Amino acid sequence: MRNAVRSGRLVPGARLPATRDLARDLGLSRGVVVEAYEQLVAEGLLESRTGAGTRVAAGAGRHASAEQIPDEPHCWPHYGHRPTSPDLGAFPRQAWLAAVRHVLATLPNDALDYGDPGGVPALRRELAAYLGRVRAADAPAELVMIVTGVAQGLSLVVQALVRDRGRRVVLAVEDPTSARQIPLLRRAGADTVPVPVDREGIVVGALPGDADAVLVTPAHQYPTGVVLSPARRAALVEWAARTGALVLEDDYDAEFRFDCDPVGCLQGLAPDRVVLAGSVSKSLVPGLRLGWIAAPPRVARAVRTARGELDLGSPVIDQYALAHLIAAGAYDRHLRRMRREYRRRRDALVGALAEHLPWITVRGISAGLHLYAETDDGGDPSGLAEAARAAGLSAEAVTPAHGPPGLVIGFARLPAHRVTEAVRALAGNVGRDVRG
Repeated sequence: MRNAVRSGRLVPGARLPATRDLARDLGLSRGVVVEAYEQLVAEGLLESRTGAGTRVAAGAGRHASAEQIPDEPHCWPHYGHRPTSPDLGAFPRQAWLAAVRHVLATLPNDALDYGDPGGVPALRRELAAYLGRVRAADAPAELVMIVTGVAQGLSLVVQALVRDRGRRVVLAVEDPTSARQIPLLRRAGADTVPVPVDREGIVVGALPGDADAVLVTPAHQYPTGVVLSPARRAALVEWAARTGALVLEDDYDAEFRFDCDPVGCLQGLAPDRVVLAGSVSKSLVPGLRLGWIAAPPRVARAVRTARGELDLGSPVIDQYALAHLIAAGAYDRHLRRMRREYRRRRDALVGALAEHLPWITVRGISAGLHLYAETDDGGDPSGLAEAARAAGLSAEAVTPAHGPPGLVIGFARLPAHRVTEAVRALAGNVGRDVRG
């Protein structure tokens, strides 16, 4: 036991068996085990408290140092607070708890076995109906596949394309776009080609002729917030039909539209050429790791097979809980409440920026959880992003290959009554550190 603690096999805080249980397992008298525990407590390797049992002492054993495991947060940019994050405190805990209780009380034992790698039928049916009703999707339940999120869904589709083509695939991506997705897509087998975005969305005429697929965020482009115009939608669908390419539609921020008409998804226009990817990461919380794709039959089958080969599918109980949340109307009620709240926070941020930082032009505010800010000098936005974070805002700099640089500022996690204070602090930081 001493060697196990010192080697790190028993980590600090690990609870040890009761002396009576360990003695029985080892075929020893209890007195021998008690004496060994007492000796290790005396050496500082264990600690024992009445009613709390015996544990490995804090600070005992071998610990990985900073040299052994370097702290490289830039390697994991998807962790932590991001401008696109929802208000985690608004997660409907009571409704989710009620859904889980309902599932555990009614689900037959057989349903707790390994599920269909494409997702449990109940959730696929509810999502097919929901996407048809809310997003004008044309997606029967058998073509809806459950994944852990949009990132996994897109990666699996790219892998399916690579397997079908027998080579790496050319994937056109919007510029600017989310830098976090690019490494995932490249690892899946894509060679990404940036395509500019203007005030109508992706410039279809600039798509490469050899592209196997294009990734777009038509409902609310990240990061500019542009909604893909009707003309561009028609042009993109026509391009896909002419070239045989696949359109990967990240239904980003589609749930939160504030002062613009609802817009349907591309998938409903061309279900044979478009893969629709969505998740509950914005509507509920990212930590649930539940998402979906609605795809043409061949792609859906490939993704289902890949899930079976990769990890056997998503957690069954969570899938049934989400299905119940949607069926009972709790999901829709939560979204209606959050739309009202996020609109208040957006309005407060836009108003405060106009008052205290009038040289910033705000764009992309009709939907979503962030706005896109451009400065009048067109300089490097890194300093402004750092000043914004110091003021308590969630912000990231954007430097596209095409077009002016900008700044993404999230408003979902900042209560409306704190917005003015944060923007005033930003104005002070900018005056001293950036523009002064």
